[in-house]
Amino acid sequence: MTFNTNIPGSLGLINSDTPVGFVLDGVKKKAAIQLMGSRLWGRFNPNHWDPVYAAETGLAAPIQTGEMSSAYISEMCVNYFGAHFFRNARIVCKYVASSLANEIITTHGVITEKTPNGHGHRFKVEFWADNEQGERKTIGFAEVDVGV
Repeated sequence: MTFNTNIPGSLGLINSDTPVGFVLDGVKKKAAIQLMGSRLWGRFNPNHWDPVYAAETGLAAPIQTGEMSSAYISEMCVNYFGAHFFRNARIVCKYVASSLANEIITTHGVITEKTPNGHGHRFKVEFWADNEQGERKTIGFAEVDVGV
């Protein structure tokens, strides 16, 4: 795969000079019930879009699908790694708590490893997503080759 380096930002902000400990600015998204009920994200299960049904099953509110949190984390990674995130990268997520409708979910990431690989490096980013109260909802890591 080749990348079009003529497109500004296509290769991302992370490069061989980026140190371990570098903090990625996250993205912030509202868990909008309108999206949670779309066919793409969870329309098959009313726990994701129907407040009455969710309450009947013991939930405080409809819950986001895990894929939505993964999408937020992926957006953050693409913002920093650009096209590198789509080639030989790996992402591992664990959903540790439900994201409820109308919560504001923010992603966070920090580079924890930088390993020489070919002409570049393989970076490991530990990430998490939490709500306004700081309750972690998703945790995990991504590994991305840059300059390889």
